[in-house]
Amino acid sequence: METNINILLEKCINLNASDLHLVVNSRPVIRINGILKEMDEFEILSPDILNKILYSIIDENKIRKFKEKLELDFSYSIQNMGRFRCNYYFQRGTIAAAFRMVTSQIKSLEELGLPPKVKEFASYPRGLVLVCGPTGSGKSTTLASIIDIINETRSENIITIEDPIEYLHWHKKSIISQREIETDTTSFATALKHALREDPDVIMVGEMRDLETISNTLTAAETGHLVFSTLHTQDAAQTIDRIIDIFPTHSQQQIRLQLAGTLKAVLVQQLIPNKNNDGRVVAVELMTVNPAIRNMIRDVKSHQIYTAMQSSGKEGMLMMDLSLARLLKEGKISQEMAYEKCHNKEELTRYLNSDFIVY
Repeated sequence: METNINILLEKCINLNASDLHLVVNSRPVIRINGILKEMDEFEILSPDILNKILYSIIDENKIRKFKEKLELDFSYSIQNMGRFRCNYYFQRGTIAAAFRMVTSQIKSLEELGLPPKVKEFASYPRGLVLVCGPTGSGKSTTLASIIDIINETRSENIITIEDPIEYLHWHKKSIISQREIETDTTSFATALKHALREDPDVIMVGEMRDLETISNTLTAAETGHLVFSTLHTQDAAQTIDRIIDIFPTHSQQQIRLQLAGTLKAVLVQQLIPNKNNDGRVVAVELMTVNPAIRNMIRDVKSHQIYTAMQSSGKEGMLMMDLSLARLLKEGKISQEMAYEKCHNKEELTRYLNSDFIVY
């Protein structure tokens, strides 16, 4: 079959694939329910063929930027079909690409399988909320759902800073401005700095990638705004340490004080193939910052956060291993997958051997 980028992307949509990978000397590869699958009906991609199909959907300006920076992020739409988050890169001197499918419909938190407590994030008046997890764990989807709740229920000025824009929001009860890196602004840090002059109530930062972006995000939350962002971390305590460790030693105590004063909640999630391997379900860890955890952040005792969360289940806190145990007991995931994805095998076994109630 002739290799054409739109044909490949339409195939992804029809097969409900989450990702498409294009690399020289390989056939196109798609990811379905977390599993990579080669598309046998297409030819092996030569450098010339891959150059032709990838350059066909970007303009001269993007081509120039790509050749200068050797990386390119952008979004691409097929009319009446779907949207994709695209990344071009080089490997071994040849072009390669990854496409992530973005559904046009923003799902509710209930449809995503998230705890009811997450809905409360949309009612916070101020502070910092982080959604964390590995790449492909649905962080952007969760944030889009929370922003949509705010958009429907509150009269606010919402500003999002994304790279690239994934979900398109329309003005409802709120007004919403979506800014894309390289198209509407130069960087997360720059957009954040100027956002404070744009009279925002709610700010969504697509990713806290570097020291300046993290610093500006904390400042925005500290000055009375409700700020949402993401990090590639695996648990709540690690999230605290990751933020603090990126700063120089001499300023870390000040950052601890800022974080203790502004952080409201950390949601960590991962998408796991279901028992039938025909879909995925979400497992979560949820930490809301109470006075005890706030003191632990301030007093360099993040190693005690896990214990504090375990004893705060009535406040809606949830451990990742407890979430996995629930999914396993409900028959939604396999035992093998639960133990592969857990943080602590002994903890998971203990939960499985006990009676518990989770959302």
